[in-house]
Order: sequence, then structure tokens, then C-alpha cells
Amino acid sequence: MPIYEYQCCSCKECFEKLVFGSNPEVACPKCGSKETEKRLSKFGMGRSSTGTGGSSGCGGCSSSSCAGCK
Repeated sequence: MPIYEYQCCSCKECFEKLVFGSNPEVACPKCGSKETEKRLSKFGMGRSSTGTGGSSGCGGCSSSSCAGCK
């Protein structure tokens, strides 16, 4: 089962979730919102990057990692 990274569009919390199935409904563990976006994981890309810039799907983050969202 794959573990995906998500970001909540309501509170901007970044979190990981073990998912079962192809299109699971994922709720934020902090606020409970179901408005979440799957993030592109650097680990999933198969290489390390230290570049800056990037984007999340919900537009609340302009960082390339969740550390910049907090």
C-alpha cells in the first residue's frame, strides 16, 4: 500500500497517509477537512533536490516542501 503526502487546503497542514484503493477520500488529521490535495513527494521522484520554488495543488504554498508551509 502506498503512502502519499497531502496538504489540507483549509488549514495548510501537511501530512502523510497510507491509502487503500485508487481514489480514497482523505481527511486532514488536524482540522478534519476533506479538501486535501495530493503532493508530489521528492522521495517519489527518485532523486534529491535542493532547488527552491514549487507549488502545491491548492495554491496556499509556494515552497517545494511542507516545511515552508508552517
